[in-house]
Amino acid sequence: MQAALTRRPSAAIALADGTVYHGRGYGACGVRDGELVFNTAMTGYQEIMSDPSYAGQIITFTFPHVGNVGTNGLDVEAKVPVARGIVTRTVPTLPSSWRNRDDFSGWLRDNDIVAIGGIDTRQLASLLRDRGAQNAALAHDPRGDIDVDALVDRARSFPGIVGADLVPGVTCARAFDWTEAGWNGHQDYASGSGDGPHVVVVDYGVKRNILRSLSRMGFRITVVPAGTAADDILAKAPDGVLLSNGPGDPAATGRYAVSEIAKLVASGKPVFGICLGHQMLGIALGARTTKMAFGHHGANHPVKDLVTGKVEITSQNHGFAIADEALPENVEVTHRSLFDGTIQGIRLRDRPVFSVQYHPEASPGPTDSHYLFDRFLQIVRRG
Repeated sequence: MQAALTRRPSAAIALADGTVYHGRGYGACGVRDGELVFNTAMTGYQEIMSDPSYAGQIITFTFPHVGNVGTNGLDVEAKVPVARGIVTRTVPTLPSSWRNRDDFSGWLRDNDIVAIGGIDTRQLASLLRDRGAQNAALAHDPRGDIDVDALVDRARSFPGIVGADLVPGVTCARAFDWTEAGWNGHQDYASGSGDGPHVVVVDYGVKRNILRSLSRMGFRITVVPAGTAADDILAKAPDGVLLSNGPGDPAATGRYAVSEIAKLVASGKPVFGICLGHQMLGIALGARTTKMAFGHHGANHPVKDLVTGKVEITSQNHGFAIADEALPENVEVTHRSLFDGTIQGIRLRDRPVFSVQYHPEASPGPTDSHYLFDRFLQIVRRG
């Protein structure tokens, strides 16, 4: 590997407070800055790395064995991954899966993502838990020529996520139709029937498996860019509208998106929001959002459905949440996190509008929340 060119550490990550970790670099070379967060999922690293919601962030994986089954073209959530970098306990071993098409380090290199291994990720995750997500800078140089002072300065100069509209970097350039559905024997994806209701998906950084989940339900799907006006969406005569996940500060993207979302709600069309779409829907309804200390990132987050009393284990990736304070009277909280009590789902009492903070498409899993797509279908059919 490239790191074998020197006995010196070939990578380092610096935090804005001056903390520096040294390790072995892999993936792409160079320096990347971003908000450092931790993810507690035990599987699905390729789906996580390609989730557009990770734009502007460096991901610390708490599970030590990352990259061990390689990568392939089917397990990605976006065409171009936008995460800034990753931190792992070990450097990936040779891939050991029949589905592998490229080793993890090579896939990262091809996608220009810098990685560092050999880090005590349990200690680093504890630091992030206690101090909150940190601005950081990550460097990989095969010869170990790393200017640590400059790296710390780079971390301190990173502007952070608050106030950042990152959606323009991940949304589609133009509208398109989507037909791909669920697995076809784990060899490829089947095509959806497309003979059901028409749904327009507003792409704030939509994950492919959200689109596949809709397609599995029979929806005919049109995906539109984040800046599409409500009038243009309604002109497509949708039976329902989905507001997708995405990265960044919902208040920042909301400067142009919230007014259009409010028009969609006022139209009476069924609306389903996910993650960033959920947060901006909340703002459009009169709520506000707040930055969380370290957010929710993982595939093992318990959420209670306050309507049914059931508990779902969910996949999550967000650093902002809808605040409880001054929540409008016509907004009902439907789900809450059993980790910290934050709002995980809302619905309007007088319109066919609902949303969740977590990722019901389950990519990576678990699949406890797939019922939400069926709920959306039933609401759409009722009109």
